[in-house]
Amino acid sequence: MIIRESVTISAPMEIVWDVFSRVENWSDWNPVCRECRLDTGDRLSAGTCLSFTIKPMGFPIRISPAVKVYEKARRVSWAGSKWGLHAEHAFYFKPAGKKVRVESIEIFSGPMLLPAKFIGIPGRLHKLTRQLLAAMQTASESRFHEQSG
Repeated sequence: MIIRESVTISAPMEIVWDVFSRVENWSDWNPVCRECRLDTGDRLSAGTCLSFTIKPMGFPIRISPAVKVYEKARRVSWAGSKWGLHAEHAFYFKPAGKKVRVESIEIFSGPMLLPAKFIGIPGRLHKLTRQLLAAMQTASESRFHEQSG
């Protein structure tokens, strides 16, 4: 199962990247991933373990992925497994003139994928991805307007 979504943000890459890469500040803007923290290291980087809580079914689920790829202002991907599902989530940051296009791609696999599909998990996760990207857009554009106005 693949969930793909993107957003174009009207703010410079430096601001968009700063909003995204400072996991310790996610609670300021991110309504999807709550109780965010770095479990290892002091900043997002390859090999870092982070954790956060999401609510795809209305109750909190703690996710603890490890960062596999970290390319500053280009891409970040992490992976983790829980309850028979393995997930890999990648974010791509691409300049688009004076804007930034952020693409999110999540790939799910594992023995619990079929039951997850049966109870509607893919649609709920896709909705959370859209909410996360919209919140990143709002936070980045707000910061840009504050700094330039």
